[in-house]
Amino acid sequence: MKFNFISLFPNLIANYFNESILKIAREKELIKLHFDNPRNYSTNKHNKVDDTKISGGAGMLMACQPLFDCLENYKNSHIIFLSPTGKPFKQIDAKRLALKSEITFVCGRYEGIDERVYENYANEVFSIGDFVLTGGELGALCMCDAIARNINGVIKQESLVEESFENYLLEAPSFTKPFIFEYKKNNIFKKFYSISSFVKGNHANISLLKNHLSFCKTKFHRPDLLAKHNNLRKNYEK
Repeated sequence: MKFNFISLFPNLIANYFNESILKIAREKELIKLHFDNPRNYSTNKHNKVDDTKISGGAGMLMACQPLFDCLENYKNSHIIFLSPTGKPFKQIDAKRLALKSEITFVCGRYEGIDERVYENYANEVFSIGDFVLTGGELGALCMCDAIARNINGVIKQESLVEESFENYLLEAPSFTKPFIFEYKKNNIFKKFYSISSFVKGNHANISLLKNHLSFCKTKFHRPDLLAKHNNLRKNYEK
């Protein structure tokens, strides 16, 4: 998988891939990165990439010319923009997009991007939430991380099986050793317990319990997801 980032500040993105799992994925050549700065395509003598809105209003927009000339080089890839108008990015999108061979993220700045750039080059437009950022780099990184970890070989496949949002459920609670954790505060010991069934070794019972806890956790925290899960079960049973 090749990820292209169109950004005025590529260093904000590049450093993220120098640590942890995605660093290893790069070293194994499971993912490749490429950065391109629209400023390099500007025909303005000062290399400007922004301009005022013709409708008036505060702030500047990223202009057509630098982005048009830049994105002509990426028309054979799957071009993704981030915008409040985009559809919410979901885990199902991350898994679907992990099957692509090349993705290009266009990271906006200022007050956004001239609408004609979206119309001419966007294959998809996503939003990562109902809030506003100073630029598209963080959103692109979030999406890239979610997509990359679903690429075969980046993470062990068994680690992807019981994750949150599979079948519209949240992952069951998890615990590490010791079974009873003792914590001393102000000379008072407190004991914190995990779930005893998890340490008894009956894998069938553990699986059933995890499924139940996953259902309960989703019902409490995300009832909207539970409704989708129930619809999925009904369709499956049909």
